[in-house]
Amino acid sequence: MNMREVFLNSKHYSFIETGAIWHENPVFSLKKLAFEGHNDNFLNENQIFLGLTIEPLIFLENFEVGGANLKPDLIIFASRHTSKTARPAFLVHTTGNWSNNADFGGKPQDLSKTSALLQKAGFESLRGQLEKFDIPDFSLDMEVTHHGPTTLDTPLIFMELGSSKQEWLIKEAGEVVANAIVNTVFKYLVFKKKKDQQVGLGFGGTHYAPNFNRLITNTNIALSFICPKYYIQELNEIFIKLMINNTLEDIDYFILDWKGTNSEDKKHLIPLLEKFDIPVRKTRSFSTN
Repeated sequence: MNMREVFLNSKHYSFIETGAIWHENPVFSLKKLAFEGHNDNFLNENQIFLGLTIEPLIFLENFEVGGANLKPDLIIFASRHTSKTARPAFLVHTTGNWSNNADFGGKPQDLSKTSALLQKAGFESLRGQLEKFDIPDFSLDMEVTHHGPTTLDTPLIFMELGSSKQEWLIKEAGEVVANAIVNTVFKYLVFKKKKDQQVGLGFGGTHYAPNFNRLITNTNIALSFICPKYYIQELNEIFIKLMINNTLEDIDYFILDWKGTNSEDKKHLIPLLEKFDIPVRKTRSFSTN
C-alpha cells in the first residue's frame, strides 16, 4: 500500500499539485478540509504539504525542493514499521542514534531536532483514530528515540504502521495513520496555544517504553527524546545538552523510568542530570489517575 495514495484518495480532505518537485515526485498541498470538526478556514493561515521520497526516510539528510521555496516548520514522516515479532501496531517516535552505530541512518551519537508537543499530538491523534476504526489487535506505542535522520534543520517525528506486510495492506490501517497525521497538525497547534503541557526528556526502560506511554496518556506530560536503558552508559554532558537544545520546547523535567533502570545506570545518570538546572523526576511520581 502506498501511503501517499491513501492521502490523495481521502474522503475527508483533498490535495492538489503545487508544481514543485521533490525526489522526482510532485509535491501536493492540502486545499480542502472537512475533517475532525475543522474546515477550510484553517488553510488561510496554515499549509500542509505532501511529498514522496525515492530513498528510505531514515537516510534522508536534506530537504531541497525543486521549483519552490518550501521551508516547513515541522515534518511528519509517514512510515512503515518492522519488528521481529511483527505485531500489529501504530507507533510514533523521535529519531537519533545513542551509540556509534548509524547503520539505520543519521550520524553516530547524534539526535534530530524534534518537538515534544508534536510527538504527543501524534500519539493522541493515533489514539483518536484507532477508537473510530474497527481494527482489532493493534497496539498504540510511543517508541524510544532511534534511527535516522539526524541532520535535518526541521523538527520531526515518525508516525508508523507496523509491523509486517500483512498490516501494511490493510486499507483501514493506512487510513488511521493518514487521518492521524493530518489531525496531528491541529492537535499540535492546540497544545501550543493552550500551553497546558509540561515537557520532559525520558531515560530508562525498554524500546516500547510502556511506563512513558502510560505517562503521556494519563498526564499533561509531553516527551521528546527517550533514551532506553541499553544506552544510558553512552550519555555524557554534551549528549544531555543536545537533548535539551534539539527539543523545540523548553524542558521542564528529566524523567526516569526508575524500575526500568538498574543501579549502575542510575549511578552514572543521576549525577550527570544534576549538573543541569532541571528537576529530576520518576515516572511514578506523576499522578496517572
